[in-house]
Amino acid sequence: MTERRIAVISAGLSNPSSTRMLADRLAGETVKQLAELDIQATVDVIELRDLAHDITNNLLTGFAPAALESAINSVYSADALIAVTPIFSTSYSGLFKSFIDVLDPDALTGKPVLIGANAGTPRHSLAIDYAIRPLFAYLHAETVSTGVFAASSDWGGAGDDVAPLSRRVEKGARELAEAISRKEAATSSDPFDPANYLGDGRSFGHLLGGLAGE
Repeated sequence: MTERRIAVISAGLSNPSSTRMLADRLAGETVKQLAELDIQATVDVIELRDLAHDITNNLLTGFAPAALESAINSVYSADALIAVTPIFSTSYSGLFKSFIDVLDPDALTGKPVLIGANAGTPRHSLAIDYAIRPLFAYLHAETVSTGVFAASSDWGGAGDDVAPLSRRVEKGARELAEAISRKEAATSSDPFDPANYLGDGRSFGHLLGGLAGE
């Protein structure tokens, strides 16, 4: 059985939060779908609420404290990403965007991503396609076609009867699992690992070899 790693970003502000509930359901279903493909998955959950001060300080100083650095490395080294944000003023939350801003712009290139979002009413469901998906497209991530939105009614049993939340979660997770199965395992997150590449496509091993020949 092969192994894969999934990083889960949860940008909820309350504790407990419906954002985290949705993130956990997406992660759990993805692990289940991967198991059916004979792929074992480990999940690293990144709760941005706990990193809010570190994220702000990093934006101001360019320095990532240990906890934030660990979260960033979890994203870099993951084979796939599940990103869930509450919707504020018809778009992703400021905390969610701030975390994305501290990542290397090339870090998500080619990485499969499942998008999730939640808000009080279904009227905000289009934010996945007109706000969140373009953000990941700009970062050259490979978002799966299904984005999973959850309104407050979806948790209370009065949600969409045609496409209930459980069915949407299953569909999105299946698409992510299939995308993961088509990808090779991610390389080490160690920046000095010769298997990792510089932004211009050259590996550190290539660079060191070039220096040795000078």
